[in-house]
Amino acid sequence: MVTLEDFHSDDPIAWCPGCGNFSILKALKKALVDVQQKPHELVIVSGIGQAPKTPHYLRCNCFNGLHGRTLPVATGIKLANHKLTVLAQGGDGDGYGEGGNHFLHAMRRNINITYLVHNNQVYGLTKGQASPTSECGFVTKTTPRGALSPACNPLLLAIASDCSFAARGFAGEIEHLAGLIKEGIRHKGFALIDILQPCVSFNRVNTFNWYSERVYKIDADSQYDAGDRLKAFQKAQQWGDEIPIGIFYRNQRPTLEEQIPAIADQPLVAQQTDPGAFSEMLESFK
Repeated sequence: MVTLEDFHSDDPIAWCPGCGNFSILKALKKALVDVQQKPHELVIVSGIGQAPKTPHYLRCNCFNGLHGRTLPVATGIKLANHKLTVLAQGGDGDGYGEGGNHFLHAMRRNINITYLVHNNQVYGLTKGQASPTSECGFVTKTTPRGALSPACNPLLLAIASDCSFAARGFAGEIEHLAGLIKEGIRHKGFALIDILQPCVSFNRVNTFNWYSERVYKIDADSQYDAGDRLKAFQKAQQWGDEIPIGIFYRNQRPTLEEQIPAIADQPLVAQQTDPGAFSEMLESFK
């Protein structure tokens, strides 16, 4: 039986005291235990930032790549061995800024991975610049007169792109967030979980209390249908005095790996290779 101890790491944690990443790490561990995920069958891919440090503090397989390039690596790993559970992890800058183009195409392809985006509405590692999800008017050292662009709404973008699983959690609701991560892992297809979290060092606007006073769970509404794309789109537009968290949209459509005949019978990594066939192919180009 998989327990929390199986994911324990002795590596010292470098996050600021009070950072929302601590709660996200705790929720992630709980979700992995709830689904009985074996550490050796799990790969977490991350980019650059405070959020991508998360897999360093877990005992599992990890690939730490370039800023914004998390999803291409995660896609490659899943295609090479689709029997693995693959999670991608990053921040709002890493995922919606530098990696925004990869985000769009991962949703379109519907690769079967779970994408956790730690959304603190600021660049935390590089000392507090405005990020794609910073509110218009947000004052930082690089935007002294306030951010000029409206904030990106990743849930709206995901639903418009027909992302097969689009959810939002909050670092202050650990049990609820763990449930969302568990559902994302179990979902067959690309699963986005946008996670609201406070940055105690560089975001003094969207604090823990600010979020706590506004978030509410859409799961509690028995009338809400996560399969209704139009209703999901309307729900995702709510922001301000009330901020919904939960599963906004979920549908079932073929995954990328299901549609590739070469890996239908067994993972690519388990298949036998013939070096001679490669030489013959090269000869055919002469």
